[in-house]
Amino acid sequence: FVKLAGKKCKICCTRKTIPNLRVIQKYAVKLGGGTNHRFNLSDEFLIKDNHIANSNIRELVSLAIKNKKRKKITVEVDTIKQLKKIIGLKFDCVLFDNMNVKNLKLGVKLAKEYYQTEASGNINLKKVKLIAKTGIDRISVGGITHSAPAIDFKLEI
Repeated sequence: FVKLAGKKCKICCTRKTIPNLRVIQKYAVKLGGGTNHRFNLSDEFLIKDNHIANSNIRELVSLAIKNKKRKKITVEVDTIKQLKKIIGLKFDCVLFDNMNVKNLKLGVKLAKEYYQTEASGNINLKKVKLIAKTGIDRISVGGITHSAPAIDFKLEI
């Protein structure tokens, strides 16, 4: 993933790890050239689609900004319409979730001036290079922690 994304785009792991193995899995990501940007939900405000589904997105983000207490705020959007409703508010990162490349390019173009940008959702080795070319700052890949293949490794003398 890191090689395919290139030097301008960071590959990040998600919080989705195997129970009790989060620290070692995050360490493995660093060894592989990836980035850890969230260890758990308490690291920052992460406004996700399930929060937005029951609220006005602009009001919800404004409330987080008012109460952020030096924490970063990331807002997940899955449509350009949602992004347009929050452009100009003072938060840190837009997380584009499960967007096709066409919409991702447009989203990055609209948001890049104001926010860090991140893509997530069903990222695989076939798509990562194309996604990185949109100009996105980072790509989150859950599979590098929760679905990493095991190797047959023995320590015998």
